[in-house]
This record gives sequence, structure tokens and C-alpha cells, in this order.
Amino acid sequence: MSKHGRILVAMSGGVDSSVAAVMLHEQGYEVIGLTMKTWDYASSGGSTKETGCCSLDSINDARALAVGYGFPHYILDIRNEFGDFVINNFVDEYLAGRTPNPCVLCNTHIKWEALLKRADKLDCEFIATGHYANIRLQDSGRYVISKGRDEHKDQSYVLWGVSQKNLARTKFPLGSFTKAEIRQMALEMGQVELANKSESYEICFVPDNDYRSFLRHRVEDIDERIGAGNFILSDGTVVGKHAGYPYYTIGQRKGLGIALGRPVFVIQILPESNTVVLGSEEELQKDTAYVRNINLIKYEHIPEPMEAVTKIRYKDAGAISRIVEENGSMKVDFEHYVKGIAPGQSAVFYEGNDLLGGGFLM
Repeated sequence: MSKHGRILVAMSGGVDSSVAAVMLHEQGYEVIGLTMKTWDYASSGGSTKETGCCSLDSINDARALAVGYGFPHYILDIRNEFGDFVINNFVDEYLAGRTPNPCVLCNTHIKWEALLKRADKLDCEFIATGHYANIRLQDSGRYVISKGRDEHKDQSYVLWGVSQKNLARTKFPLGSFTKAEIRQMALEMGQVELANKSESYEICFVPDNDYRSFLRHRVEDIDERIGAGNFILSDGTVVGKHAGYPYYTIGQRKGLGIALGRPVFVIQILPESNTVVLGSEEELQKDTAYVRNINLIKYEHIPEPMEAVTKIRYKDAGAISRIVEENGSMKVDFEHYVKGIAPGQSAVFYEGNDLLGGGFLM
């Protein structure tokens, strides 16, 4: 019998999840490794060699590590669920003129649910991932996620959608470590190649990090269906033609193919008329945002306005704001103007290092 019980560990083949699995194994858990095949590179239109967490090399690396440490390893094919939910949503969001946040959807609706379903079949009490975040149980009975110790690697931003029910069975072994410490642990394990693996910050299912080509591959008639449209200024003046509204994102400056003698940014996308609105950097700034599909973590409700730090993108430093629930959504009033509020992206709220919750920008 193991000292702490049986735990199912999501293993991508990368250094973080591999060290997490070994760490739990050495702490006395009965570890079972699971690698999820979420997408098929060949069907995504990529031009370069398959890389990343779903490649055959990564799956083999995860399995070899598990075998080396003497614990079981399984592969779970969830390409259908992933494609039906995450990839279809990704395409639909761009077609709706929004900028999607697929990692949040994958964590919330695919990976956690798939892990826990398989954990139940394997009689595992807990699941674990290699995310840089922490989790604890409060006196209130609610589980709260807090930032990982490594501020440059903290991944709490993409975890706002995980439910209380699922958090109750989740462990994050890497939360109190830095990335450098994890790489050093891999070296000390004798896993030199693993310790030196490079990281990818691209969307896993978008080959070559080119979402425009991906959209053309997934929606074969997209250019015929949508076609060219007008670039306009905020006063309605037409200043040029664009290739089609799905190929632009809020805040974009480069690749517009238009010269107005001054810097301009995408400040609004109007899918109904296939129009992209351009403006100055000042016009890109707002002091209020509304957020839908709220999932609260630290508190069950936020009935009164409270101060929070709101992050509107993963690498955002965050901005001081006042948040309050209004008719099922969250109103966010920023203390100072923030730039590039993009509908479809996640807005995530923090109280100190604790994750209050989050949702999608409207």
C-alpha cells in the first residue's frame, strides 16, 4: 500500500509534468501516469515537424519516464472531445469577431473532466498536473487557487474555470518551486534531455502559430463567404480594404497593410458588416469592462463592489479595479485606463495572490 493513496498524473512528456510525477512518486503516492492525445497535427495543416505535448516523441518520453520509475502509464485519446469543443469554439469565436482563449476551455471542459473520469475508473482519489499554481482548502469549505511561487511561470490565469468539485481532487506539486528549480531536479534525476527541453508558448493545435492559415484550413470557404471588407476610422471614414474581419484582433498594429502616416490599431471588430475599426492608441484604452460566464473560486458571491487586480491577458501585469456582480456578469471599473480589452479573452480577478475567479470579456 502507498503512503498517500493513488493519484493520476497528467503527463505531457515535458519537464514540468514529468518532475511532478516523480515528485509525487517519491513522496509515497501510488502514481499512475496519463498522457492525453488532444489533437492530430497532420489534420491541422502544419508545414513543420510535429512538436509539443501531443507529438509521438512526447508521448514516448512520458511513457519511458514512467517505466523507468516503475509506475503505470496510459494514453487517452480525447481528440474527438477536444475537437468538438475546443477547436470548434476557437473557430466560432473568430467568426463572431472575438479573440478566443482555448487553454482555459481545454483545462475546464476537457482535461479536468477527462482526467477525473479516468481517475474514477482507476480508483484514484486525486489527480495532479504540472501547473505552476497552488491550491488550499479554506475554513469556508471552498478551495482557492493562488499564484505559483515563480511569478514568471505562474499559470493561475488559465485555471479560473475549474470547478470547486474538481479542485477538491486536484494537486499542483510545482506551486512552491521555480522553473529553474524544476529543471535542476530533472538534472539530478539524470534526465538531461528532459531538463533542457524547450518550451512552446503557441496554441498547441495551431501549426506554425499561424491562426489565419488554421482558419482557412478548418473553414474551406471562409474567404469566399466573408471576403474583403472596409477598414474605417471611429468617425466612419473608410480608409482602406482588409482581408476579412476574422483575420484581425483587438490591439493589432502590425500586418494591417495600410499606411495612414501615423500608428493605428484595431480598436473594434464588426462582424455583421465585415468592418474593422482602426484608431489611435488612446482610443484602444478603456476604463470599464464587462465579463460573462463567471466562475468564482475564493468566494461564492461578490455581492458588493470590492477591490481586485484584474488581468485581461496571460502576460498582463494586472490592473487595480473594482469588481461587482451585475445580472449574471461582472462589471470591472479600472482605476486607470487599460489597453486592448479584447472580447473573448479571459479576465481574471485576484485578491493578493489568491484567484477570486474569472470569465470571458464581452
